Amino acid sequence: MKFDTPAGTTPIDRQTVIGRPHPRVEGPLKTTGTATYAAEHHDLGGDIAYGYILGAAIGKGRIAAIDTSAADAAPGVRAIVTYRTAGPLGVGQFYVQRMLAGPAVDHYHQAVAVVVADTFEQARAASALIRVDYARTTGSFDLSAQKADAPIAPKEPFGGPSQIVVGDFDRAFAAAPVTLDETYTVPDQAHAMMEPHATIARWDGDLLTCWTSIQQMNWGVRDLARILGIPKANIRLRSPYIGGGFGGKGTVQSDLVLAALAARAAGRPVKLVLQRTLMFNNTIHRPKTIQRVRLGAGRDGRLTAIGHDNWSGNLAGGRTEPSTIPTRLLYRGENRLLRRYLTTLDLAEGNAMRAPGEAPGMMALEMAMDELAERLGMDPVDLRIANDTAVDPEKPGRPFSTRAFVECLRTGADRFGWSKRPGSPASRRDGDWLIGFGMASAIRGAPIAKAGARVRLERSGRVIVETDKTDLGTGSYTIVAQTAAEMMGVPLDRVEARLGDSSFPETPGSGGQMGAASVTAGVYAACAKLRDIVVQRLGFERDDVVFADGEVRSAGRTVSLASAARLGELVAEDSMEYGDLSQRFAQQTFGAHFAEVGVDRYTGVVRVRRLLAVCAAGRILNPVTARSQVIGGMTMGIGAALMEEMAVDTRFGLFVNHDLAGYEVPVHADVPHLDVAFIDEVDPTMSPLKAKGVGELGLTGVAPAIANAVYNATGVRVRDYPITLDKYLTRLPELT
Repeated sequence: MKFDTPAGTTPIDRQTVIGRPHPRVEGPLKTTGTATYAAEHHDLGGDIAYGYILGAAIGKGRIAAIDTSAADAAPGVRAIVTYRTAGPLGVGQFYVQRMLAGPAVDHYHQAVAVVVADTFEQARAASALIRVDYARTTGSFDLSAQKADAPIAPKEPFGGPSQIVVGDFDRAFAAAPVTLDETYTVPDQAHAMMEPHATIARWDGDLLTCWTSIQQMNWGVRDLARILGIPKANIRLRSPYIGGGFGGKGTVQSDLVLAALAARAAGRPVKLVLQRTLMFNNTIHRPKTIQRVRLGAGRDGRLTAIGHDNWSGNLAGGRTEPSTIPTRLLYRGENRLLRRYLTTLDLAEGNAMRAPGEAPGMMALEMAMDELAERLGMDPVDLRIANDTAVDPEKPGRPFSTRAFVECLRTGADRFGWSKRPGSPASRRDGDWLIGFGMASAIRGAPIAKAGARVRLERSGRVIVETDKTDLGTGSYTIVAQTAAEMMGVPLDRVEARLGDSSFPETPGSGGQMGAASVTAGVYAACAKLRDIVVQRLGFERDDVVFADGEVRSAGRTVSLASAARLGELVAEDSMEYGDLSQRFAQQTFGAHFAEVGVDRYTGVVRVRRLLAVCAAGRILNPVTARSQVIGGMTMGIGAALMEEMAVDTRFGLFVNHDLAGYEVPVHADVPHLDVAFIDEVDPTMSPLKAKGVGELGLTGVAPAIANAVYNATGVRVRDYPITLDKYLTRLPELT
């Protein structure tokens, strides 16, 4: 099906199932422990062996010698894979990292060997017997030290141009009555998902099947084929349940490649789960950014000059963290200069983490807007409203498809009680607590991509939907089933969604906030084709056929849906493809975040008291699962603001806090009541469902809202995330 004109009235508009707050259809499986995750398959035969990765002990250099003889002779060992035995290995299309070191070592904890044994304990013990002699070389591990020499990043496939020039920024900035020029830093951050990277690999002749934890099946098959040098047709990936990913499992990581190599070497299925301490330096992460934001405005607050420079580092050939993305579309401003600089660092690869670009970019831009509002003597909400725009600031002839940004700001201010905000910093107390309010805007792109689905109507009237879309805990099973139920006119409990298998029709998977909008459009296309088959089979000739309550109705005639399949199940497969609407319209999601914090006037401890997110993301397919996505993003925002930082040892080139004891993430005690509101809107330029993604919008803007609230509470501005005690304790207001 081709979608190239804005949607009119569709069967989805009935909203008998879509748009309703249904609980997750797979919830009972997860709450009873019967949902099977990648490492939990025990029905693959009794000969599963276990793999264990030995990571490199240096940050940069080469393997001078490696001796596996003692490990080979250890009890239970079946095979050991190193660069000498693995055969030639390629590199994937999305990540640039090499999955196996040798002889060069590119970064700390890059895999050096994989030991395969009868038990996990035997594999782990044998790995300690491998002797590796390294020749250490000088590496680059400090972004600040490399910043001055970093060039403009080359053209990249994601994130837009590395340099954008509109008007004359330098002239406009110099002439602006009110200016701001500040630098902000966001540290390296880890995905820290609950389920570690895990794979069980099995070879059946030349055919490779992997039960794995991966977000995008199509990219996974593509990249695994490139790395192993085998045909894509020989690979099947299965990932029905994922215990969190946040971009860290976007495509192939070391567990998948090395499990496949280990299974081939051992001649039996191999289970490989990355130990938590390996994940931080071995897999991808969000790279550190240094961001300079320059804003010029008139006395009325209207921006006349916007400058945003971003520095990040990566392995050779890697991408930038595209933090200038939100600055392109959020605010008006006739003169704009946005640049991304990229240097080479010998740390683990930096790549996509939830809302890449927007999340760290807003941490700088929205703090800068708060600072500008103070210089102008304006309310921060009013400043943002004054700089709203109906068109793409870079392309004034390109309107936004929908833009309820101002409505988000005003709704949030009213719901939060923004009018009660302390008028000046450090002016309100509650006992020993300094109280502050802060806010920030939110923006995230609304991409959508070709997605397919297969729909079956069984003789019983049950509907089966098959698609390779994955579910990371995001509610994919539920919205896929809801879409099919709405289209086929059956109750939700008469639909079964089957996901996460690369043999099913292809979708863009889970990533980039495009999964929900894309897969439901693919299901819509397949169901539309199945509806045509049913109408033909039942002999209806009119265009006003209605599918509802398990029946098909037209012109006074009513027939059960199941009767269409009485001679055998009906099957339809189709995909949704797109025209140029995304070029004609700027398609984005918008929001606003509001925060109240308390800062202990004696100890400086920050406590987030409450948070509110107001989101505009097209039709909300399921308010329950959408809210869960937003509050998950808000929780991550608390971590980004106050605690999350991968600390780099710039002498030896590693993240030293590489476990969940040293890398702090929010726990229950850190998270207050989280309030979420959705603006009622639909976007007919997206798809027949008129929906957008929302999972990453819930994160962008949260951290700066908290940071701005800390400033309002204390009068101390911290521009170096996370906002930890060492950065402000000595600057707190004097005790009285």
